[in-house]
Amino acid sequence: MATATMKIQPETDEANIRGVLEARHKAHHNKDAAAIVAPYTTDAVIFSLAPPLAHHGVDLKEKQAWLDTWEGPIELESRDFDFTVKGDFAFGHGFLQMTGTPKLAGRPISFWMRETVCFHRESSGWKIVHEHTSVPFYMDGSQRPAIRDIIATRSIIANRRKQQIPPLRCAPVGMTN
Repeated sequence: MATATMKIQPETDEANIRGVLEARHKAHHNKDAAAIVAPYTTDAVIFSLAPPLAHHGVDLKEKQAWLDTWEGPIELESRDFDFTVKGDFAFGHGFLQMTGTPKLAGRPISFWMRETVCFHRESSGWKIVHEHTSVPFYMDGSQRPAIRDIIATRSIIANRRKQQIPPLRCAPVGMTN
């Protein structure tokens, strides 16, 4: 009986973590800064696309100011996320597509990013303690985003899943399967 419980718990944890990310996506769509900030711990370390190199926590006023630079909703879609859950810690990595209309651009944009998110289970549920988002670019001096490479990588991942090849996994020091 204990074995069945142990197998169910990671599945429940993963579902709850996916729920945190889905709520964050909905909050972006609704341009609800408070809901975007809610799943982060106050001392979360964020490596985002915007300067500086690291943010500590998510500032509600800064998030609202950023949301105000967009016309209409901001759509986020997670793809190919894999999660590892060990006790009260979890991490996930995958791809994130962002679509919307920046007021300065005056036209819709859409681009893919890579994202790694680390969680800690607290009494109120899973909270984001670290997030790292990046856009790969060609290092040939052009600084062009490597969007085709992300799409190709997503295709490789999809084919691995169809062939039921287990995903490549790495575990932090001290965490083994």
